[in-house]
Amino acid sequence: MQDLLAELTSGDDTRAENSISAIVAMGAPVIPTLVDLTRADDADLRWWAVRALAAFPTTRPDDLIPLLEDSQPEVRAVAALALCSHPHECAVSALINALADRDPITAGLAAKALTKIGSPSVPDLLEVMANAPTGVRINALRALSEIRDHRAIPTMMKCLSEESAVLQYWAQEGLDRLGLNMVYVKP
Repeated sequence: MQDLLAELTSGDDTRAENSISAIVAMGAPVIPTLVDLTRADDADLRWWAVRALAAFPTTRPDDLIPLLEDSQPEVRAVAALALCSHPHECAVSALINALADRDPITAGLAAKALTKIGSPSVPDLLEVMANAPTGVRINALRALSEIRDHRAIPTMMKCLSEESAVLQYWAQEGLDRLGLNMVYVKP
C-alpha cells in the first residue's frame, strides 16, 4: 500500500493517475488513509486524494463534502466532480453553496452534481432561483432544466422574460425537455 501511495503523491501526474486503479483494487481499507490525505497541507496531495476517492464505488459523500470549501479552487472543483460520481441528497446544501463559488469550474460542476442528485435538489434550486445573483441562477436553472422536474415550470416560465439571454435559453431548454415545447409570447 505504501508504494502505491508514494506513486499517488509523487508529484508526477502520469504516475499518480496510473496508481489509482491499483489503489482501488486494494478495497475499502485504504479509504481512511485517502481521507486523511485530503487534509494535507499540499493542495496537490489533497487533489490526488480526492481523485482517488472518486474512483472508489464505496466512497461516502460525507468524505467529499468538506472539500467543497477547500482554500484551493482545483481541490473544490475535483470535489464537486467527485460528487457527480457519488451523488447523494446529503450533499445538496453544500453543492447549493458551491453554485456561488468564485471559480466558475467549481460552480458548474456543483450544478452537474445537483443534476445527478435529481429531484431531492429541486426545492433548494428553486430557492436559489428566487434569491441569488444572475450568475448563480444560470447554473441553478441549467440544473433544473436537466433534472426535468415539473415543480420548476413556474420558475422557467418566469425566466422567459428575464433580461439575461442565458436564463431565457435554459428556461426554454427546460420547458422543451419537459415536453412543453411551444412558442411563448408575452401578451
